[in-house]
Order: sequence, then structure tokens, then C-alpha cells
Amino acid sequence: MFDYPYHKAISVNAKQQGMEYPMICFNFGRPKADGTYSQRTRNGVIGVIIHEVGHNWFPMIVNSDERQWGWMDEGLNTFAQLLTEQNFESGFPSRAFPSNVVNYMDGDQSKISPIMTAHDYVFNSGQNAYAKPAAGLYMLREVILGHELFDKAFKTYANRWKFKHPTPADFFRTMEDASGTDLDWFWRGWFYTTENNDIGIKDVRKYVITDKPTSRAKGMFQGFGADINDYLPALFLVNPDSDEYTPEMANNTDPMNDFKFMKDYLNENYSSQEIKELKNTKYFYEIIFEKPGGLVMPIIAEFIYKDGSKEEKYFPAEIWRFNDKEIKKLFATDKEIKEINIDPNKITADVNLNNNSWPKKKEDTKFDQFKKKSVDH
Repeated sequence: MFDYPYHKAISVNAKQQGMEYPMICFNFGRPKADGTYSQRTRNGVIGVIIHEVGHNWFPMIVNSDERQWGWMDEGLNTFAQLLTEQNFESGFPSRAFPSNVVNYMDGDQSKISPIMTAHDYVFNSGQNAYAKPAAGLYMLREVILGHELFDKAFKTYANRWKFKHPTPADFFRTMEDASGTDLDWFWRGWFYTTENNDIGIKDVRKYVITDKPTSRAKGMFQGFGADINDYLPALFLVNPDSDEYTPEMANNTDPMNDFKFMKDYLNENYSSQEIKELKNTKYFYEIIFEKPGGLVMPIIAEFIYKDGSKEEKYFPAEIWRFNDKEIKKLFATDKEIKEINIDPNKITADVNLNNNSWPKKKEDTKFDQFKKKSVDH
């Protein structure tokens, strides 16, 4: 963000917790009398020193009003702590990953306040001012803006407002200004509401190409009083798992040949650039994504093919702009899909994993996990 401007930063070993002041902080953590210490103590010492020394930046230099907006110093500092811990040691048990705020966001709504609540009036300061803002910024960096754009914007904010007194609006505006990205939807949902994120797979329909008219196609032509034979040759989509499908219906024709109805179908579902890239397509999948949760979030979908290969597809949050409940996407591939998973790395704080996979997987409850753990021991 910017170089530390002072001549010292002191960490004093204290008995409990941690507390910060300009250029000096007091942090817990001592070994036992015999000089040994637990892994938990070791991690706690590292985490608290990173956190409290980090407060020299937020709010000692970027001087926000922490009594009114606790998250502006604690949340931003906890986010910087998360990145620092992972840089210090990959896999460090950081507490501010998005997956760690799921239970809080899915909890009793009467005990949850928006982040943008005066610090004195929140029920759970640890989650509200520390973990949730940090997790949100982590998602903004990892999923929404990307490292380069986020880092540029975050650094711009820190330098633009060091030795000054920014408000939340100053932070929001600077992040949008420096990244050149409209993030109103993100600030509104994550900071001003207590809604949670829940995106799932409602339905998946698989089709293959055939030059034999399907019963659906025949019915459509009949409904319009037309003879389908007058419009052949044409390509149609048939579900290979349906009773109608027979091996004779299989067709290896390139769908990009001039078959009118298939071409119309592709033009409705693909951009011109995507159509150019379609070659030797064997399968078409219509996937309906649903959004039972109140938050708008991007969709990260992992495709696992039957040959064992994997592919990840990303759809920005703007995909929900015309329908806030569900959207349909068409995927063309030359390989058969075995499995589809939403947010495979659990990076968007999705509160319900039971609807994240196709075919559907049942996630173990905490009680089931406890029982398995008990048996293992």
C-alpha cells in the first residue's frame, strides 16, 4: 500500500489478547514454563502480531472513525492480515476466509446487523466488523475484480486517504474510481443488508444433435399448420436419455453447416465469437441456475467431464440483471459432462451447498460429521 513512514513499530509481549496504538502494540502469547508451546498458541501469536502491527496502517495512518465505522479499520486490517498470513505461510489457518462467515450469515437474522451499522450497536463485533468485511474484500479481489485491478484500487485508496479521515463513501468511491468498475451491487448487498448468498443448479438438460425430426419439432410444425418435410434438411436437439432417442438418431454433422433451425438456436444463445469457436460439437447442455439467496454474486461453475478433465467457467454478477431468481445458459461441448459444481473452492460464502452440484450431492450435517469423527476415534 505504502511504505511505513515512521522510525519504529514495537510489539510488546503482554499477557492477554492484543491492543494497538501508534507505533506500539501489546500482544499475547508465551511458551510454557518448559519452553514448549502448542500449535494453536504459535498460530495465535503470529496472527495477533500481524494484526496489531497492521493497525499502524489502518487506522493510525489511514485514519477512519473506528468508533462509528469499526469495520473501516478492523475489517480492512483483517483483510490485510489474511493476505499477509498466507504470504507468510501457505495454508495458515486464517479466520477471515469467506467459508468462515457462512454460519454467521446464515444464522438468526434478529441477531445480525448490516456492516454499515454504528459499531456500538452490533450484536457480534468479531463477525460484523472483522470477519465479514475482510471476507467480502477477499471475494472482491479473488472473484470479482481480480488481483491486479483490486490491488491497484486498494493501493489508490490507501495513498489517497493516508493522513486524512475517510468515510465509508470515500472507500467505496475510490475503489470504483480506481478500478473503473461499477460495484454498487456489491456494496449494497454485502455492506448494507444482512442477506446471504445461495446459488444453486435447478436443472440440467442434455441434448445431442440429430437430423431426424423429433416429436417436439413435429408438434411445433403441426401447431403452425406447416409440413416439417418442406423445411428439411435441418438439425434438431434430442435428449439421449429420453424414450424417443434411438441410436439411428445420432448425427455427426457439424452444427455450423447451414441448417436453419440449429443456426437460429445458436444465434439466440451464443455471441458471434462463441459461434466461431464451436467445432465438432456433440453435446448441448441447458443449465438453469437459481438464486434462492438475496445476495447477487458471480457464478463459478466447475465442469468435470467423463474423460476426467475439468474446466472452470466464470459468469459475472451482471448475469442476474434481467432475472434475479434464475437464469438459463447453454453450453456446447464435444465431451460428455459427468458432474457440475458451483463454487468448488467455497470462495463466495454460499450458505447452502446442497444445491451446488449436478447430479445432486447431499452434504453431511454437522451432526453427521460429528458421528463420523466419533467412529474414526
